[in-house]
This record gives sequence, C-alpha cells and structure tokens, in this order.
Amino acid sequence: MDLELAAREIVDPLAYADGARVDEAFTWLRREAPFARVQPEGYDPFWAVTRHADVLAVEFRNDLFHNDGHATTLTTAEADRHLRASNGGSPNVGRTLIHMDRPDHFAYRRITQPAFFPRNLRKIEDRIRQIAREFVDRMAAHGDRCDFASDIAFYYPLRVIMDLLGVPPEDEALMLKLTMELFGSADPDVNRSGEEVTAVGLAEDCQAAMADFAAYFSALAADRQKSPRDDVGSMIANGLIRGEPMPAMEMMSYYAIASTGGHDTTSSTTAGGLWALLEHPDEMRRLRADLSLIPSFVEEAIRWVTPVKHFMRTAAQDTEVAGQPIAKGDWLMLCYPSANRDEAVFEDPFRFDITRSPNKHLAFGYGAHVCLGQHLARMEMRLFWEELLPRLEHIELDGEPARMRANLVCGPKSLPVRFRMH
Repeated sequence: MDLELAAREIVDPLAYADGARVDEAFTWLRREAPFARVQPEGYDPFWAVTRHADVLAVEFRNDLFHNDGHATTLTTAEADRHLRASNGGSPNVGRTLIHMDRPDHFAYRRITQPAFFPRNLRKIEDRIRQIAREFVDRMAAHGDRCDFASDIAFYYPLRVIMDLLGVPPEDEALMLKLTMELFGSADPDVNRSGEEVTAVGLAEDCQAAMADFAAYFSALAADRQKSPRDDVGSMIANGLIRGEPMPAMEMMSYYAIASTGGHDTTSSTTAGGLWALLEHPDEMRRLRADLSLIPSFVEEAIRWVTPVKHFMRTAAQDTEVAGQPIAKGDWLMLCYPSANRDEAVFEDPFRFDITRSPNKHLAFGYGAHVCLGQHLARMEMRLFWEELLPRLEHIELDGEPARMRANLVCGPKSLPVRFRMH
C-alpha cells in the first residue's frame, strides 16, 4: 500500500462494496498518512481526514469548515463542472440541510427538529412497534427463506419515515426506487440505466432522481398547504424561513433528504447488524440470552456498518488541523468508517462487540450537523430487534451477502437467510 493506492481505494465504490479493501486503505492511512492531501485520478485534490480526533475537530468548527463552496459529497472534477453548468453554479444536486451553513442550516433544521426530539418520539413508539411487528410477520410469511435486506430491512424503516411524512403505503415502492437510484447510481444493480455509467452519467442520474422526487413532493406539498395534517410533510410544506415561505428548491430538497436519509441508513444498519451477528455467532448467542443488550448491540451495529461513508467540508479561511496548515478553499473528506475503526479510540476495532462501552462512534456525525433523525433510527432498530429476536428460533446465511457499490451511502443490498420462527 502507498498513498496513491490508498487514495484510489477510498474513492472507489467497488472498494466499499468489498469492505476489506477500503478497511485496509483506511488502516494504512491512519498509520502512515492520517491527514494527507491526495488527488485520485479524475478528482480535485482534497485532504483525507481519517482519524477520529481529526474528524471531530473539523466537525466541531462549523465556523472554519463549511458545507458550502465545493461539493458536499465526493464528486469527480468532470461531474463537478457538469453540475455547476446545469445548476446555476452549484456543485450539488439539491440544497438540503447537509449543504447548508449558518444561518440557513439552523433556520431550516428547526422546522422539523421538534418531531425528532426523544420526548415526541416516545409518543409514537407504540405505532413504530406495531410497524416493526408487521415486518416480523412479513418475514415469517416468507416461510423459511428470504433476502433479509431486500425483503425486510429495506422496507421497515421506509414505512416508518413515510408514515411520519404522510406518504401513503402504495407509494413506498417509488420512494425506495428513487432512493436506490440516488444513492446507488454507481451500482448497475440499482441505478436508473442498469448499466455502468460515466462520472457525468452518474451526476445526470442523480439529477433525474431528484427531479422525480420534486415532481412527487410538489403535489404532496400543495396538498399539505391546502389541508395541513399532523405530519412532518405538513411541517415542511408550511415551514417559514425568517417569516417567508420556503423556496421551492429548498422545500423539494428537504422532502428528498427526509425521505431518503430517513430510511436508507437505518435499512443498511439493520441488515448489516444481522450480517454481523451471523458472522459472529458468539455475539448472537449473547444477545439472544440477554435482550437487555439490544441498545448496546444497536450502537455497535451502527459503528460496524457506518452507512454514511463521508461528507466533504471546505475551509472558510486559513487554519490548521493536526499540525497541518490548511488553506482557505481547501476541500476535506471526513472519512467516517475510518474514524469508527480508529485504534486510538476503539479497543480491537475490527472485533464486533455488542457490549462495547464506551462506543464513541461518529456514524451520525457531530456538532451542528449531527444527524437530525438519530434518535428515531435508534428507536426503530431497538423496537425491531425486540420484536424479532424472541420469535426467532434459528437463522443462518443462505448464500453470499453483497454490499451496495457506492462511496457515499453503502450497506448490504442482499442478505439471503434461512430461518425458523416460533
């Protein structure tokens, strides 16, 4: 391994699909070049931020490291030029919370934040448990085999967030399809064309998926503005920014990030958590013997999978991180899987340990941009495992699992299992 190869690996969707390849690259970087300026072929140069402490330092200083400027997610130089030319100068396909800095970020975040406060989530816990039970029943209805990822894990968190948004169940398949196309545009199994795409083709596919989201949610927004309901969809439709209605681009982007981020990462962690248990049968036995370990298992599953692989930041002024001078305008890649395997923070980080404590993972980010739905995600997973494990008599792999080919959001796309249920 050398710096050039490590840089290629951490941007390659195939390396994330493999898992071991990207882990090896990040391990080498943490040891040999933990805060390195790299330029993989086809990309503008950026700093690879691979240590837990350095990711924290950047996340904490929103005044120094902005989400605006360069693209907020890793983009090739060619795709960046294409997006800026077709988006009025913006390198991003939308303008969501993850693309905003203060004061806009706070103003937009506060519109829906109350819905995701723990005290308000507790009011809907029974409803989410009912949904979890429905999907355990759905798994049982498959008989003794299913693809846990595509049959169960993809749809359970989707149903929860669509229920909160006010999207009817009959439209969930469309929402899942568009999410896959947006986050999995590098994967021929799920992208729009079903084929390998160029960097510009990938950007165009993402733009097309966002346009489809906008077409769908513009109708929902119009309905909620006319007849508001007690749902997150109505909060977004009627949200005011400094006393004025939300601009159309930002409103459609808000719906898109709520509907995609609200389920895809939780789906990945739910499927990835089961995959980890099946590969670590001692941990499965510990968990089944003591269901009080479910919250701790959920945290370790989140660390283990780390479904969001990176976000990018842009230096707003000359500064320094880890003793390294950073120039105004420099681009930085926050490598969350690497931070969550940092040997300086996690004892034996490549061991799946459902009792790991403390578990200071950064899978939800940190600081002002910490994931808005983190408490909902934890609740969803806890309730699902509380419903599934008591009914599960036996479960084992029934084929080769596979991960999505993606370098932004990546988790299992297939997890075939054989099982018996009580």
